Amino acid sequence: MFKKVIIAEDIDAMNLGIQQVLKDLNIVNFQHSRFCDDAFLKIRAAIQQNEPYDLLISDLSFKTDHRKSDITSGDELVQKVRELQSDIKIIAYSVEDKSYRIKSLFEDAEIDAFVLKGLNSIEELKKAISIISTSDQKFISPEVASALLEKNNFEIDDVDIKILKYLSAGTSQDEIIEIFKNSDVKPNSKSAMEKRLAKLKDFFKANNTVHLVSITKDMGII
Repeated sequence: MFKKVIIAEDIDAMNLGIQQVLKDLNIVNFQHSRFCDDAFLKIRAAIQQNEPYDLLISDLSFKTDHRKSDITSGDELVQKVRELQSDIKIIAYSVEDKSYRIKSLFEDAEIDAFVLKGLNSIEELKKAISIISTSDQKFISPEVASALLEKNNFEIDDVDIKILKYLSAGTSQDEIIEIFKNSDVKPNSKSAMEKRLAKLKDFFKANNTVHLVSITKDMGII
């Protein structure tokens, strides 16, 4: 079982619930941070003191206040922590249920578990901690696991993300095509761009380009 845990959570009620889970599992050495920056600094300091944490439990969304923050989201926090300490176990604990965002956490930040906040989250969090503490097995809440297992004929890639970001910034399709041509990025023809956008609209069930940008923003893709 884990010996030293850090919690990144800005809602007191959620934090207390996580702490109770840890106590139920006889984990007594834990700390809590309301801000991503603070959590990262504590993790870095613990490494320097040769007393590293072996588990991070982090929310994904954090409310902003008057403080200036370098790390503003749990997504960014877990990515930076993974780069800093490759062997730490990470649990994302969130209300997020968008399959793309969850999938990216497992693939990019290599999180060990995703627990969906909800009616069964306390028991699922206990189960996740128990599973990943004794094995390399991953854990994901059943409510969102099925969405990740769905097979699609179309998978979005880095080029799709670039197109969506350009559209979000107000760049026209013709301007994007010109940028891609100058950078030797494909698709860089009008017909290919239109086909790519049509697939994206179909994939995200968007009515038009504006709707597509709105959906992908809400999903945290751009």
